[in-house]
Amino acid sequence: MKGILDKLFSPAPKITKHEVKSISHAEVEALVEAKFREHAATIEKTVTQQVTANQSPIDKEDYSLTPKQIEFALSLIEKTREYELAADAAKLTVKDLNKLIAFNRYKNKGILVNLVKKGVLRNKKLF
Repeated sequence: MKGILDKLFSPAPKITKHEVKSISHAEVEALVEAKFREHAATIEKTVTQQVTANQSPIDKEDYSLTPKQIEFALSLIEKTREYELAADAAKLTVKDLNKLIAFNRYKNKGILVNLVKKGVLRNKKLF
C-alpha cells in the first residue's frame, strides 16, 4: 500500500535526453555493404538449397505398387466392367489404388472419371 502511495505522490521521473551520435559517411557505407553481402549470401544459400531439393529423389517417397497390390488393382478394374487399364500396370501408384478401393466401396462414378482424366483408365465402350 505504501509503495502505491509513494508512486502516486512522488515527483515525475526525470526525462533524460539521449545524446545523438554522429556517424561518418564511411561507417554508413561499410554497414550497407555488409548488409548487401549478407543478403546476397542468404539468397545464394536458399537458391542452392532449392536446386539440391529438386535434384534429390532420395527424399521423395516411392509410390509404386508391389506385385500383389498391382494384382489387386487389376482385379478392381475388372470389376468396373465399363473401364479398362489405359496405362502400364507398373506405373500405377498408391493413390490410384486408393481411388479404386474407394470406388469399389462407395460406387462413386466421379472417382473413375478422375482416373480417366489422369490417364489411368479408359472407357471400354469408346475403344
